[in-house]
Amino acid sequence: MGVFQNNLLAGAAAAASAGGGGFYSYQIEQSVRLDRSTTSNSGTNGSFLERASSSIPTSSNSKKFTFSTWIKKLSAGLDFDQILLFAIVSGGGKNIYIDSTTDSKNDVISSSEFGSSSYQYSAVLRDTSAWYHLVFIWDTTQSAQADRQKFYINGSLQDSGSTKNNWSLNQDVWWNMATSSTSYAYAIGGNAFGHSEGNSYGVYCYLAETIGIDGQDVSISDLGETKNGVWIPKDPSGLTFGNNGYHLKYENASDLGNDSSGNNNDFNPVNLGADHQVLDSPTFGS
Repeated sequence: MGVFQNNLLAGAAAAASAGGGGFYSYQIEQSVRLDRSTTSNSGTNGSFLERASSSIPTSSNSKKFTFSTWIKKLSAGLDFDQILLFAIVSGGGKNIYIDSTTDSKNDVISSSEFGSSSYQYSAVLRDTSAWYHLVFIWDTTQSAQADRQKFYINGSLQDSGSTKNNWSLNQDVWWNMATSSTSYAYAIGGNAFGHSEGNSYGVYCYLAETIGIDGQDVSISDLGETKNGVWIPKDPSGLTFGNNGYHLKYENASDLGNDSSGNNNDFNPVNLGADHQVLDSPTFGS
């Protein structure tokens, strides 16, 4: 299992913080700090973002969904899993998470979309000084099963080292379907099962430029590009987000779950205050 190298990206961020902001055609100005206990899975004082089922509109096309976010980890090798994306569906919860409990606490991206460890990608995210761009693209209309879920890190398509792509043809994507659940149906950075566990299984990181795109054909080149060997963000304002899409820029310190896509698909910030807005981003170093 190889460590995912991100030295070029870290160098570009340093250049921006030193006045090299002209390197980027699109600037990301803020991020949000999601924090939780770094010692155990107990406790309920962590922070995450959630959406209630009652606020979720009918999707444009529930067979297609894209989730994109930039992430900067605040610690490596923690002895517990950290949920990045969560959905409540019939039969329980579905997770995309940072797996820190296997392989000597290596931080890899895994999922429990179809039971325990349905997927485990091999890239190791250990550099706490770097920003990583994580993108999942689901399209279950694809005839080839391998094309129904794709995962990218900094523009590079990743392969799963374990069971993968259990998505059936034309299956509804967990992250883009209405639900009759009375609990919070979706969460970013935690497990929103009635708040009983949500804060304790969350991520310990900064997030920036978090985007959900509903029912659209999306390419990784729509969300980022390579410049001088460095993967950098692209302006998403020209994208079609779809009915259930969102764009979280974390620019309003008093409402960190505000959706800037024009859809008003806001998230409820849990244990997030103005002090969780951070002037550190993929285009502006701390």
